Amino acid sequence: MNSSLQQFRYETGESLNIAVYQIKANKIRSFLTALGVIIGIVAITMMGTAINGIDLGFEKSLSMIGYDVVYVQKGSWSTMGQWWRYRNRPDIETRYATEINRIIEGNPGSELIVAVPQMSTIQASARYRDREILQIFAMGTSHDYPLTASGDLSAGRFFTAQESAAGDLVCVIGDDIATGLFPDGRVVGKSIRLRNNNVRVVGVFKKQGKFLGLFSFDNQLIMPLGAFTKVYGKTPMVTIRVKIRDEKRVPEAKEELTGLMRRIRRLPPGKTDDFGINEQQAFKSQLDPIKNGIAVAGIFITGMSLFVGAIGIMNITFVSVKERTREIGLRKALGARRRTILLQFLIESVMICLVGGLIGLVTALSITLAIQNLLPDFPVNFSPMLVLASLLISVATGIVSGLAPAITASKLDPADSLRYE
Repeated sequence: MNSSLQQFRYETGESLNIAVYQIKANKIRSFLTALGVIIGIVAITMMGTAINGIDLGFEKSLSMIGYDVVYVQKGSWSTMGQWWRYRNRPDIETRYATEINRIIEGNPGSELIVAVPQMSTIQASARYRDREILQIFAMGTSHDYPLTASGDLSAGRFFTAQESAAGDLVCVIGDDIATGLFPDGRVVGKSIRLRNNNVRVVGVFKKQGKFLGLFSFDNQLIMPLGAFTKVYGKTPMVTIRVKIRDEKRVPEAKEELTGLMRRIRRLPPGKTDDFGINEQQAFKSQLDPIKNGIAVAGIFITGMSLFVGAIGIMNITFVSVKERTREIGLRKALGARRRTILLQFLIESVMICLVGGLIGLVTALSITLAIQNLLPDFPVNFSPMLVLASLLISVATGIVSGLAPAITASKLDPADSLRYE
């Protein structure tokens, strides 16, 4: 048993040495042979990187809007873009939050904790002396807003219940606004100009990044609802943010909230809801087709590339068998067994595919790093599992493409092989 194992180790080591020698002796041919594998590995690695990055960015974005928060709005996230379906619905009003909170207080077993009004506009700008930030997202809300949001403060505080009730001209700003208007970092206590009003900054949010790579939470300004209406007037962009007790019971919470909204809107039985209750699952349902599309495209490109690569490797390996027929005959005449010859050509095929796989991985990693440098907000995730999967696919391709030539080589007759010209 030990002798057989030692023999196998010797044969494997010898086959590896021969494979390395053959690749070095035919560098250009080996590279061109492995090109299909390289393209296939780049395709599957970039596909996996894109899908992992989407998942990572999506989960990070969802943590920003909250898993335990639902949103009462005029439309529905699950059918975004179909605005004509909701244009005739009555607007959501900020007073609904007060009525929902009153009902929650009278129902200790409610699935809901608190409702927070939110009125917003994207047509806002902020100025401090000679510096100005355009296209900021300004929002008016109540002092309970932090209960429904995940953003922490890097400086200062959120506005108080007294400031909220009085509609004081105070605000909390995002990191991009703070660094744009106050490069020296001294922000809290300074007053910025919003339209014709001086508004005092009482807090700054920590840098949060973008939601799904689109909307930046660092470009937002939050102030008491009364102050917002003083500065911008009433806008139709109203949302009621409702925090729920258990994120695992979102359907039950949505059902209760639907009943409350129908009661507040005074909708008779049988009439369709004229409002939308949204939560992060709507984004997940829209994300899956995108991920599936990337996966199908990646698998198709990978499959075609690996198929072409495998055919190329098989063809070149057959050519190599023909070129080395006399060598095979000589080795057999000196006592080499069929297993030895089969292992030699199989290892050569696998080695070429592994080299192609490694080149593909390096190429994919370089592309990933370039994307991260050029588009820092674009989510990419090059995971160790992708490396392992790519190497396993390379080995499998080498075995499949090299098996037939290796079997052919192992079956050659020594006498005929030695006479081969």
